[in-house]
Amino acid sequence: MKTRVLIDTGPIVALLSSRDQYHELCLNVMKDIVPPMITSWPVLTEASWLLRKNKKAIDGIFSAINGGLLLILDLDDKAPAWIHNFLKRYNDIGALPADASITYLAERENLDYVFTLDKKNFSTYRLSKKRALKLLPLN
Repeated sequence: MKTRVLIDTGPIVALLSSRDQYHELCLNVMKDIVPPMITSWPVLTEASWLLRKNKKAIDGIFSAINGGLLLILDLDDKAPAWIHNFLKRYNDIGALPADASITYLAERENLDYVFTLDKKNFSTYRLSKKRALKLLPLN
């Protein structure tokens, strides 16, 4: 896939933890993605928290950044208000700042694809003009 792809917390954790139940699935999805995958600091913070007992995996996050597999896009000064409104809009499904940051970047950068294991929430989120995100893995 030559298009730019956003990556959410779940696949990062799964790729860096061979014991994760989605590890193999995420490795297979990676075969079709051309790096770098785009993410945000809130996503990396959430991934670090989930991997906190696996120091090698946390090191792997930074190896992925330094090796060009992950690209972190900064949030601009419009992001806090946008994210706050997003969290209020999707409060009923438990949207968190990491999800909101990925959705904000999709909107700002005009990106369509998100590599996520959170299909329930991401299939609900809508960008401007009610545009739905395209989720990976496809099945």
